[in-house]
Amino acid sequence: MPTTIEYPSKIQTVITTFEMTPGTCQDLLDELTEAYEVFISKQPGFVSAGLHVNDAQTRIANYSQWNRREDFQAMLRSPEMRERNRRINGLCRAFEPVMYEVTSTF
Repeated sequence: MPTTIEYPSKIQTVITTFEMTPGTCQDLLDELTEAYEVFISKQPGFVSAGLHVNDAQTRIANYSQWNRREDFQAMLRSPEMRERNRRINGLCRAFEPVMYEVTSTF
């Protein structure tokens, strides 16, 4: 399903930003892509996601949508995702997932 942003929305939005060096950007992008293709997109409640890279290759922004907040939290707590997050953490300076509510669209 393509990512759709609409208001009002019953979907939980999670925006995660990753900070890295240009030298590790592709490695991190590969790790995130594989995580979505193999594991995350198959989890209950997953709706859609997108990965965005800035021109300097120092930041990746990840936009994901979930049916419920609890679905996203369950995916994060799974043993497989905990292991993946340890590898992801080794490829970047920092990353932070933040849950958002859609308040308007234009």
